Amino acid sequence: MTKAERTRQFIIEKAAPIFNQKGIAGTSMSDIMEATKLAKGGLYGNFESKEELCLESFKYLTKTLSDEINKSVDAKTTAKDKLFALLDFYENRLFKTENGGCPILNFGTEADDTNPLIKQKVNESIDRFQNRISNIIRMGHETGEFPKTFDAVTFAIKMFAMIEGAILISKVQNSSKHMHIVIDMLKAEIEQNSK
Repeated sequence: MTKAERTRQFIIEKAAPIFNQKGIAGTSMSDIMEATKLAKGGLYGNFESKEELCLESFKYLTKTLSDEINKSVDAKTTAKDKLFALLDFYENRLFKTENGGCPILNFGTEADDTNPLIKQKVNESIDRFQNRISNIIRMGHETGEFPKTFDAVTFAIKMFAMIEGAILISKVQNSSKHMHIVIDMLKAEIEQNSK
């Protein structure tokens, strides 16, 4: 990495949790300046606009999240264990994070009517996360762990939507009750479909 690339990465890493916690509109360049200890010129020398920095922050947050999930899931061998590892990750880590929670939920909620580019990137992330789930179920079809009647796409949509809803409610109510109930329901459905 060149010095300029390292500086740019440093700014993204400092800005990302701020955008995730305070939102796009709620984050000012002054917030980023304070976190990075850089002058405004230092920020605009690396990013053309706040929107560009916001987009790069979202990409960074979702890549980091995806990498962490992959580490948890890839450590397991069976499809059922991979799904359980994914659910455990969400239950134990995601809604409790100091970085403000799920970036897909946070950025998506704000950008759905205001920022078409961020909305597009959030949509792409939703597709990737749901595809991860459906691919694990398809793997289970191939290994004989799950019957073909266990619909991969439908369950992936259900699982992702229920988890994101539970994250939102858990954060708003400052309680893990909803998350635990949702995780238990999803695990029970996976168990019912295991051979």
